[in-house]
Amino acid sequence: MRRVSLEVQGMKCDGCTSSVSEALAAVAGVESVDVQLGESRASLVVANETSDEALVAAVEAAGFGASPA
Repeated sequence: MRRVSLEVQGMKCDGCTSSVSEALAAVAGVESVDVQLGESRASLVVANETSDEALVAAVEAAGFGASPA
C-alpha cells in the first residue's frame, strides 16, 4: 500500500467532495479516501499497482480537474 495526494480543482461544495470521493473509491485498489474541500486535496491509501493516472482519470470523469500533489 502507498499514500497518494491529489490536488483537485473545481470543488465548490460538500456535494463536490462527495462526488470526488465516490469516483476515487470506485477505482480498483483504493483502500481509503479523504477529500478536503478547503484544501482542494484528496488523500488516499491505494494498492501499489494503482496508478496515479487512473486516480486522475476518475476525478476528471466526475467533472473535476486533478493532478498529483
